[in-house]
Amino acid sequence: MVGAITLLLVCQLLGTIIAHAAGWPIPGPVLGLVFLLALLVWRGGPSPALHETSGGLLRQLGLLFVPAGVGIVNELHVIRVDALAIAVAVPVSTLLALGVTGTLMQIFARGDR
Repeated sequence: MVGAITLLLVCQLLGTIIAHAAGWPIPGPVLGLVFLLALLVWRGGPSPALHETSGGLLRQLGLLFVPAGVGIVNELHVIRVDALAIAVAVPVSTLLALGVTGTLMQIFARGDR
């Protein structure tokens, strides 16, 4: 279990260091997941310890949203001030993302690259 957690944290740390050093606009943990995926593909899948550890972490995933919820509550005054902008930006960006995703899916499904 300690080895599996160490592997997960090392991948995240490596991703954070590289993203920060290169100045990329990609969050370090996301880049770390890419490194972890590459490592797992190279090794032929996760070890039983990594599978068990990651499953245990996923079962506790809800707890990881508590800090985000507290942060939102702490910033309610900002949300009140910018409520209109937030109310417009969320559906517009959602529809835009769906439109771009759908268009790209149709292009790639037809093979028109």
